[in-house]
Amino acid sequence: MTDGLRTVRVVTGDESLLASARAAVKGLEGWEFSGLASAAELLAHTPVAGDVILLDGALSVENVYEACRRLAGRTRCRTFVVVEAGNALAEPIARFCGATGTLQRPLTASGLRAALERSAAPAPERPESRRDRPREPELPAALLKDLSGATDEGVVGAVTDPETGLFNYAFLGFKLDEEFKRAQRFGQPLACVMLGFEAQASEEALRELSGVFLTASRDTDVLGRFDESAFLFLLPNTGQDGAEIMARRVEELARERGLRDLVGDPLSIAVGISSAPHPEVLHKEDLFTRARQAFLAARAEGGGVVTSV
Repeated sequence: MTDGLRTVRVVTGDESLLASARAAVKGLEGWEFSGLASAAELLAHTPVAGDVILLDGALSVENVYEACRRLAGRTRCRTFVVVEAGNALAEPIARFCGATGTLQRPLTASGLRAALERSAAPAPERPESRRDRPREPELPAALLKDLSGATDEGVVGAVTDPETGLFNYAFLGFKLDEEFKRAQRFGQPLACVMLGFEAQASEEALRELSGVFLTASRDTDVLGRFDESAFLFLLPNTGQDGAEIMARRVEELARERGLRDLVGDPLSIAVGISSAPHPEVLHKEDLFTRARQAFLAARAEGGGVVTSV
């Protein structure tokens, strides 16, 4: 890289996009161009703070939004997804996945310059998440709106449960796959927690229970509703001991708040925990199945925490 120049790094296998990006960057003073085939290749080149990353929205080697999530927090670079004109949902989804925003094809020097000027302030570093650092309860629906700035309820409604405000069953399946692959790729632990009760509860009680979950969790944890009376949590970079601490905190807070079911009985919380790495956890389905089995065992005992071994 020439002294004093910053780099626009374009990730694509599309020669036409590479050509338009090269021409657009050539029209910007103080910038140079670099073309790469994948996010993995990008990370191997160690982009420096101040660089700009353009991801082809039609990447053939990987899902562009998964690439955004993988890059988020690992670079201090502004990242844009390049999409076709008229894609109304691309902007909020890209922001939710950690991107700065989107750019439309065909790329032009004026369009790229305007995007860089609008996003000139670098994103602040995110503080390290710590389980002993409490956070204000913030339901995923509110978090998504804050991250994306979306006014379209379709984006938020597609991934959240309307009664609890937590992530829904469909999104949990996506996140289980994503978090399991990430844990394997980087050799990090991952805990799966299934939690619930054997009763029916009012929507008010469910919302309060959701607040309990959020109080006991970190901002990197994935909290979702599995079915009518069960919830599924994914705790990245957390082993069995950390998951047990969180589960017992949830039990304690639920008792303190005196949560009750529809007939007035106290909600008896049952928790099942599994974790990876483990010799019997080779696939994401193994992680889920072991947590489910432990949960059913805890519920059969009338509540408490059961950890798969």
